[in-house]
Amino acid sequence: MRIGIIGGGNVGRALAGAFKRDGHDPVLLKRDPAAAPEGIAVAPVAPLAGAEAYVLATPYAAAVAALQACAPGAVPVLDATNPLAMGPGGLGLSLGHSTSGAEEIARAVPGVRLVKAFNTTGFNVMADARRFSPAPVMFAASDDAEARSLALTLAASIGFDAIDAGPLAAARLLEAHAMLWIELAMKRGAGREIAFALLRGG
Repeated sequence: MRIGIIGGGNVGRALAGAFKRDGHDPVLLKRDPAAAPEGIAVAPVAPLAGAEAYVLATPYAAAVAALQACAPGAVPVLDATNPLAMGPGGLGLSLGHSTSGAEEIARAVPGVRLVKAFNTTGFNVMADARRFSPAPVMFAASDDAEARSLALTLAASIGFDAIDAGPLAAARLLEAHAMLWIELAMKRGAGREIAFALLRGG
C-alpha cells in the first residue's frame, strides 16, 4: 500500500520504517525533502500520486495546514497527532471532554475521512511493535467504518493488537490515553520501552 506520511519527525520516521519492513510503500512528506532517512522515499508536503492512505504525523498546531496542503480528497487520513500544551501542571491536553484534536481537524477540513490512530504510544514502540509480547494495543476511531477498518489493518500488519474504538468522538478517550503513556514513560520513570496491552480472559 502506498502511504503518504505527513511529517518527518520521530513518529513519521518510525511508522515509515515499520510500514516499509511490512512491504508497504511509505513516502515521508516533509518541508525539507532533502533530509531523507536511509531507505525511505521523501517528497514535499503536497498531494502524493497513488496514495491509498495518509498518516498525519505533524505537531498538532501544524496539522490542519499540512493536511490541506496534501489535499487527501477521498483517501483515508490516520491522525497520529495529540493536542499537547504546556500548562501550570506541565504537559497536558489543550482539548478534551467535549471535543478532541481529531474532531477539530475534521471540522477544519470538511469531507476528510479521518481516523484517530497511532497516537497512544511512543514512536519507538511504533518503530517495532513486534518486539513486545503480548502485542501492544492500538486503537482506531472514526465515523467512517471503511477508513477505520483500513487503519486497523495497517496497525495489525506492523505488529499491534488492533482494536476498533468506534466513532471519532472516541478520540477524546484516545488522546487522554496518550497522556497516560506520557505520564508513565516520561514523568514516572517507566521509560519509553513500555506499551499497553489488552488482555482477554479465557
